[in-house]
Amino acid sequence: MMDFLLGFATCLVLVGGWFWWHQRLLRSRSELMEEAIRNRDFTFRLPTKELFFGGERALQETLNRFGTLIQGLLNRNEVESWERMMRVLTHEIMNSAAPIVSISDVFLRRPDVKDSPLYDGMKAIHDTSTGLISFVDGFRTLSALQKPTPTEFGLNDFLQQVTVMYPDLKWTVECRPDWKLYADEGLLRQVIINLIKNAVEAGAHKMQLSAEKRDNNRMALKISNDGARIPSADAREIFVPFFTTKRSGSGIGLSLSRRILVLQGGSLDLQEHAESGYHVTFVLVLPTDHALTIS
Repeated sequence: MMDFLLGFATCLVLVGGWFWWHQRLLRSRSELMEEAIRNRDFTFRLPTKELFFGGERALQETLNRFGTLIQGLLNRNEVESWERMMRVLTHEIMNSAAPIVSISDVFLRRPDVKDSPLYDGMKAIHDTSTGLISFVDGFRTLSALQKPTPTEFGLNDFLQQVTVMYPDLKWTVECRPDWKLYADEGLLRQVIINLIKNAVEAGAHKMQLSAEKRDNNRMALKISNDGARIPSADAREIFVPFFTTKRSGSGIGLSLSRRILVLQGGSLDLQEHAESGYHVTFVLVLPTDHALTIS
């Protein structure tokens, strides 16, 4: 009887110890994920092999997908907010600037103004208002983007075609030959070309295109380069329309690229830490299934 009680007590201690360890593991996971979200790191992925129950594994897999979902929703809301603001600004600025251009143009053509002290001032008004209208056209570029027409295509062949366009760069492509993507091929090419041009302008000589499948039927395409690093102060501003550190840049390239991907149910972000051997890494996430696209 004593042996039975001793064995039973030992089993209780072992089960209790395992249960305590398991609960501590779950609490540690929840704290790690909470901290990641608080720091806006939505790339977190925690393993499921340490979990014993099928329900716990399914819950962890769902939580792992939340990072991508949250990032996608944030990108989409940000893009929609900028679009609403752009429509209002475009309307108001055009209503104000167009009459100024027209009236100043009339005065500049008058003979009594051409040779008078008023000419330089009137020309400054005309040129400034004309430049303002040109600036507003940038807003129109963002708001008048064509609707994507996604199709299924081979990702590896697509990436190889992109590298041919820039033979002076040293390329590394990491993608399985059988992997496919469901997206607008032409618009995706436009996004990647824009990122390549930015890299070249930043002094890049080598680039890497690496694809990896996520656990929620999405493909992550990482575009890395060895050009100048993006300062941390600028990292969160680079997707804001018209933000640029270039003297001749328009500042709409990255914001337009993000909108192109958001319209296809995807996302575009700057990876906090670049891939090994590179200075900058952008991450494009797109669905591999038409059911995941956003209409």
